[in-house]
Amino acid sequence: MDSQNITLALPKELLLQVKLLAVRRGTSVSALLAGELEKLVQEEEAYARARRRSELLLKEGFDLGTYGQLNVSRGELHER
Repeated sequence: MDSQNITLALPKELLLQVKLLAVRRGTSVSALLAGELEKLVQEEEAYARARRRSELLLKEGFDLGTYGQLNVSRGELHER
């Protein structure tokens, strides 16, 4: 995959913490950030897929075993 450099401005204290985190994980700041950004994009794509599936299910409806027919009247359903 081709890479492209970007400029990122972070508060100095945060950058120091990120550098320490990268060292503890045995990676670079660039690789650490790239991995986290990749996870973020994957989560967003998974959410979009789940939303589309849910919308399709709602549009199609659910089979409740009645085959679209009600064998009781409204009055029978609401008898007390």
